[in-house]
Amino acid sequence: MNISILDNKVRIELEWYEQLWAFHLSNSFEIPLAHITRVTMDEPPSSWTEIRAPGTFVPGLIKAGTYYTSRGREFWYATKDNDYLVLELQDEPFKKMVFTLSENQLWAERISGELRIEN
Repeated sequence: MNISILDNKVRIELEWYEQLWAFHLSNSFEIPLAHITRVTMDEPPSSWTEIRAPGTFVPGLIKAGTYYTSRGREFWYATKDNDYLVLELQDEPFKKMVFTLSENQLWAERISGELRIEN
């Protein structure tokens, strides 16, 4: 997974295998900074009542794809690592996007810093 910030947008590019596990047709997301309401590294809540459509779930290993929850539609690409980067969104197809990546703290700080500059 590659993340970048360009032209006031966060761009997230999935590797081919991440795209495959998530059953996601596009290999990237572009999210305007103005649509990000919160950035955290906290483990997000997850429940067996969530509807996965489409996606992959292997307990303790991977949760990837589109999930319909009581909180709204969410996109997940999370592995057994606990290095979460959680983006809470408004005016986007997903209410929340959850990723695990080794540089989660760096990206949380960079995106949060860009949000402060925007506001």
